[in-house]
Amino acid sequence: MHVDMDAFFASVALRHRPELWDVPVIVGGAHRSVVLAANYPARRLGISSGMPAMRARRLVPGLITVPPDYDAFSTVSAGIFAIFDSITAHVERGSIEEAFLDVTGAIRRLGPPAQIGEQIRATVADEQQITCSVGIGPTRFVAKVASRQAKPDGLVEVTPDRVADFLHPLAVEELWGIGRSTAEGLHRLGIFTVADLARMPRPVLQHAFGQRYGAMLADLAWGRDGRRVTLGAREHSTGAQETFAVDTADPRIIERELLRMSARVAHRLRTSGKLARTLSISIRYSDFSTVTRSAVLPTPSDVTGELHAVAVRLFARLATRGKRIRRVGVRGEQMVPAGNTYRQPLLTDPERGWREVEQAMDAAGAKFGSKAVQRLALVRPARPAG
Repeated sequence: MHVDMDAFFASVALRHRPELWDVPVIVGGAHRSVVLAANYPARRLGISSGMPAMRARRLVPGLITVPPDYDAFSTVSAGIFAIFDSITAHVERGSIEEAFLDVTGAIRRLGPPAQIGEQIRATVADEQQITCSVGIGPTRFVAKVASRQAKPDGLVEVTPDRVADFLHPLAVEELWGIGRSTAEGLHRLGIFTVADLARMPRPVLQHAFGQRYGAMLADLAWGRDGRRVTLGAREHSTGAQETFAVDTADPRIIERELLRMSARVAHRLRTSGKLARTLSISIRYSDFSTVTRSAVLPTPSDVTGELHAVAVRLFARLATRGKRIRRVGVRGEQMVPAGNTYRQPLLTDPERGWREVEQAMDAAGAKFGSKAVQRLALVRPARPAG
């Protein structure tokens, strides 16, 4: 089973704004940045993620822009994967918004695959107020193609005896893993549909695309895919970055943005149950040159203030005086499980400190929205230096 959220970032950003559901909206795309995500009305007008914001606005005058809420993205993603984990232990994370699930062992407990898929769709809609599409098939490849065909907000099941009937009418561009250059190469061979691909002799494909890839194309045309659902490698880092609306050399503005990025990273660490051993910052100057610096934390942490203090020290070591900065980023690295890691307390530490405060903020944010409780320094504008 392949489960994929529908326009995830846009859907999360618009969960509580139903008046915008049917109008073109992009997430992000402020000033000089790029479009982080677009809802389906915007996509139908030619807007796509990664497009420069200025181009998107020229393409669709009056386009509505909403700011990204990274804490909400992280919280909703965690909730989605908690739903997956309640279905089966065999979950392979594809990204923040999609996963492969092997539900073979859950059939006796939860019913046939289509019923499980509809249960997942209903639970995601009820608990997270967004929609998802589900593809079900005998292999990962077929399930992935099926979920694409199910979009948006649908379910497609392909039984083993229907694989060829499902795949062969499709254009080769619909196959997972076939990009523009491969599609163009196939077109030069007169291959436009999956049925055309299935009829092409394997040696011809291997001659055109190489032994390994040519053989893979021949197998995929019939839905053959020997890969199993496997638990993905554990994440070893998490980060956040932001591009300024206007390049700045003001250290107060830069340090305030480092605080905002540190808060995002700390929240993501707590959500994932991890602590960071190392913190790194990245600074991109107005000439697009980029430098990074990192340091080992005094003790593994998921506390905003502790991460920010190290970020500020790293920034202070850079010879940035007078240099205008375009973008800053913060990343927590060498992540370790929070429950299995001892944090050395200081004699001056209170019984309850900032970690408990931020856990309470997380709980309030989960119940009332990510902006329910915020640091004052991130709400009021930063005063220019001097």
